[in-house]
Amino acid sequence: MEWLKQLNTAVNYIEEHLTDTIDMEKMAQIAHCSVFHFQRMFSYLAEVPLSEYIRRRKMTRAAFDLQNGNEKVIDIALKYGYESPTAFNRAFQSVHGIAPSIAKQSGIILKAFPPICFQ
Repeated sequence: MEWLKQLNTAVNYIEEHLTDTIDMEKMAQIAHCSVFHFQRMFSYLAEVPLSEYIRRRKMTRAAFDLQNGNEKVIDIALKYGYESPTAFNRAFQSVHGIAPSIAKQSGIILKAFPPICFQ
């Protein structure tokens, strides 16, 4: 099951680079396969496309930052690679069902998508 270990190492790479540009070639290299095969294997095993997994993880971390820090929504949007507050707002609402500005309020419970671990 060496390939599961390699997939988990690639997932760790994703987790370490959620606030950076995630290099698909680097991820595939970590998993010892092509980008095409990595995306197919990941989607099959995780039952979610890789791009959707990355978006959900970014929005989970962004929600945590919003609720536990003093950063502005625009700063968090930029931190997670969104160039406009509109794009961030749209992505956040599609994952959590509410606007980021509302999520900042205390007492709001949001969805969380923990890191995946292949076994």
